[in-house]
Amino acid sequence: MNKEHIDSQISKLEEKYKDSGQDLSSYLDGLLYQRYLTYWDYIHLDTLLSIQVPRTHFPDEEIFIMYHQITELYFKLILHEQKQIVDDKTQDVDFFIEKANRINSYYKVLISSFSVMIKGMQREQFMQYRMALLPASGFQSAQYRMIELYATPMENLVHFSERDNFSSKNSIEELYEHIYWKKGATDVVTGEKTLTLKQFEYRYTPRLIRIANEVKNSTIYHKYQQLPQKGKDNKTLVEALKALDVNANINWPLMHMGSAYRYLTKDNAQIDATGGTNWKEYLPPSFQKVVFFPELYTKQELNNWGKQWVDHIFNPEKV
Repeated sequence: MNKEHIDSQISKLEEKYKDSGQDLSSYLDGLLYQRYLTYWDYIHLDTLLSIQVPRTHFPDEEIFIMYHQITELYFKLILHEQKQIVDDKTQDVDFFIEKANRINSYYKVLISSFSVMIKGMQREQFMQYRMALLPASGFQSAQYRMIELYATPMENLVHFSERDNFSSKNSIEELYEHIYWKKGATDVVTGEKTLTLKQFEYRYTPRLIRIANEVKNSTIYHKYQQLPQKGKDNKTLVEALKALDVNANINWPLMHMGSAYRYLTKDNAQIDATGGTNWKEYLPPSFQKVVFFPELYTKQELNNWGKQWVDHIFNPEKV
């Protein structure tokens, strides 16, 4: 290698480390003694492969665990992109589009991979090992709730039946009490929360409230609304955001519906989910009408949100 180039690099390193309290020679000694990096150490492979711990002897339970762990990693990737949009101060439309497209790419992987859940396990095994999982439920995915909070103001997440009664003028705490997913784990007759919901709220409510307050005026929807008109009219950005809405609030819940319909119905009777959620009322997109970016749709589109997809699953003869 060119000596001049090496001297230049050493000079830059000296500049970099001059304020650290140590001279460059100490850092070079550390580099000399340091072990070579390996792939398995870098990604902590042994640890990663050791955290699948089934509670029963049924082989397919391990598939169930791994799939949910993979899903949570993709949720983390989605949050990674969302936070960059929320933190961006440049109002750079190309940056916005790039991040939205990345989020959509992660959702597409998740949606296409759900066949692992729908077709990749024996129903007989699932119906037995699921009884060892009570009251744990995918409903308790905090990252999924965080994705919603970063995407849109909390008033858009209030249950559809009450949404007209709330606005941005309500406090985060008030809105949180009426957020749509709580009804999915609450007994309609008694109003009693399931243990699944109680556990989730105890563990994550402070964090979710904190995040909602942090992004109160800077969710992804706010970021879109704050763009100059030319940016708001950018067709590529609008299409990316609408795709994100459909992926997150129609296609992804719909895949859960398909899985629940396969495993939790028998002889036209409904079987309770492990967390006690009323999945037939909770999962259909047309019942929840959760829309991250409502400004992008017509009134008719909002009224018919997700309906065709639900009919396709439950009433295919109507489609």
